[in-house]
Parts: sequence; structure tokens; C-alpha cells
Amino acid sequence: MGVRQLLARCAVRRAHVLTVEAPGRWLVRAEVERAVRARGWCLATSPADADVLAVCGTPGPELARAVERVWDQLPGPRVRVELRAPKAVASGLDRALVELVDTDGHRRDACARAHFSEMSDEHGHAGRHDEKMHGGMDHGAHHDSDHGAGRAPAGIALAEGGEDRDGLEMDVLHLRLGPVLCHWPAGLVLRCALHGDVLVDAQAWLVDDNSQDAMPGSRDGDNAALLAARQCDHACDLLMLAGWPWAAATARQARDALMNRPTQDRGRRLIDHLHRRLGRSPMLRWSLRDLASLTVEDCNELQLPAWLAGDCYDRLLTRVDMARRLLWDPSAPRHFHAASAEVVAALPGLVSGLDLATARLVIASLGVDPAGGDIGGQDG
Repeated sequence: MGVRQLLARCAVRRAHVLTVEAPGRWLVRAEVERAVRARGWCLATSPADADVLAVCGTPGPELARAVERVWDQLPGPRVRVELRAPKAVASGLDRALVELVDTDGHRRDACARAHFSEMSDEHGHAGRHDEKMHGGMDHGAHHDSDHGAGRAPAGIALAEGGEDRDGLEMDVLHLRLGPVLCHWPAGLVLRCALHGDVLVDAQAWLVDDNSQDAMPGSRDGDNAALLAARQCDHACDLLMLAGWPWAAATARQARDALMNRPTQDRGRRLIDHLHRRLGRSPMLRWSLRDLASLTVEDCNELQLPAWLAGDCYDRLLTRVDMARRLLWDPSAPRHFHAASAEVVAALPGLVSGLDLATARLVIASLGVDPAGGDIGGQDG
């Protein structure tokens, strides 16, 4: 074994995996997260931090384009695996491990990326040469093509000037969040402008909204344990964004336990423990209190279910309590979910005027679920 191969084998012991979830395939993504931790690997928070890109489910056309952009941002050595169902996760990660130590393959990938970059540079120089030949271009067109490019080096948008409510100039940055983002609803895109740190002019939509097919096994509404696991999954996202990793870890452990029948009793105990700890935490209550408060009348006007009433803290407790009821009360309603179309339609009004971090807390508290709360991704 050569030195390079030895170093590669040492490096992959702590491989970083970035997950991309196709709408409705949360079970696949949850199984990837569980398997990654079981192997001693790490979950990446951004493309720059990732060695492996794990695509969970089959993305639609729009999400597939976003996946390609994310793939281009991964530094080498890099590996990409397509995981269609939870049963495919173990073999997919095994395959990723084999490919990560393939130094010859990574060398070929690096050469191909370098060649593509050189070709892009040549086309860019040719484009600039052609621009010099178009002296008859009017000033407006010249401003859009040349000066606009100067404001966005390497395609990265820079802040522009804008007026605030007092007529003073301030920075305005146009921003697009999603659909690939850590602790973010699958397929959701939020386009907005940032006036300083305040979010305005928000627009929200789900990618491939008209092309989502019904997932095999996604109508098993009687599986209370998996529905409760989904509520724990939503709670985990909110708790991580709120900076409560210990509580998020408990929610994640409960989710993982509920996904496997032999450990569901442990999942029940973890949810009870989590509910007690959250209810007794004044700091968490202070962190989430009065964020995007909704009355029952507001919910009716926005066509949202009444259980979303309250602030982020209330919605968190309600969600964990719903998971408890699903497990302990056989007569509890089986469909604790809000239609994704109504939640997405309400988002711009709920996040406008908030700072970016608070807006992410609000979105996580609403639990946007493109699959409508069904149990997606069991088969495939």
C-alpha cells in the first residue's frame, strides 16, 4: 500500500456527508443521517465542508439543476451517491467509501474539472473580445452587461444601494435561500431582499411542485410511530437552529428509535423526556417567545390549521406533544400536518421584517412538508 493510499484510508474515517432531500423522501435522509453517525462520519453543513454528496430520492428537474450546482461546489476529492430508499443507504455509503479511497479516480476528476475551467475561461475571454467589437451598443445595454458583471465577481452578487424608510441609503442584498440548505424544508425556495439585516420583498415556492409523484408506501397513515418520528424530525431542525444541540440530539435519537420497530419503546421514553425538558427551559422559552405569533383567527385567515397558533415556542411544544399523543393515544388524529401550499403561501407575510436567523426559526417552526405529512420514502 502506497503512502497516498494510506493517507486516503485515514482521511475517510471522518468523511463529511452533505444530504439533499427530494420532497417526500425524508425517511431516506433520516436514515442517511443515522448511518453517517453510526460510522463515525460527520454531517456536512455546506458544499465546501463535504466529501460525499448524498442525494436522497429522485429529484425533479428544478431540484436536479440545483444538485448539479451544489456538486460543482464540492472540493475534491468528492463522491456522489444516489439513494432511492432507506434500504439502499448502507450499500450506497459503502460504495462512497470505496470511491473516496480511489486516488486515481479523483486525479482524473481533478484533471477534468481543470480542463472545464480552462474552457470556460477561454469562452469568457472570447466573449470580452466580442464586446469590444460591439462599439454601437447603447449605454443601457453596456451598463447591464459590463458594469453588472463587475458588481458580481464570479457570479456572486454584491450588495447594492437602496433607501430605507427614513430616506437614507443602506445596503440591499438580493438573496435566494434553498432548495439545498441545512435544516431547511425539502424543495423550498425563499427569494428576498435584505435591507441591512432585515428581510423584505419575500417570495416563496416549492421547486418541481407540479411534478411530484406519489411515493410508494407514502399513504400508510396508520403508522403512528413514523408520523411521530416526522414530528421529532421537524423539532430537531428548530432546536438546532435555536442553538440547543442537546435537545436536538434527543429529538433525533427519538426519531431514529421510532423508525425501527424493535426500539420504538425507547423512542416513546425519549419523547416524554424531551417534552418535560422543553417545558421547563426558561432560556428556550425566552429564545423563541413572540416569534411570528399567530392567533386562531390568523390561522383561519391564512387557511392554516389551528394547532399552528401561538409563537415558535408554542409550536415546538405542540409538535412534540403531538408525537406523544400519536404514540400513547390510539384515538389521536393521524394527520397532524398543514397543507404545504397554504404554509408556503403564508411564509412571505410571516418572515417579512425579520432578520435572517429569526426567519429561519419561523420557517422551521411551521414544519413545511411537501409530502403533506405522509410517510414518504419507505420503498423504491
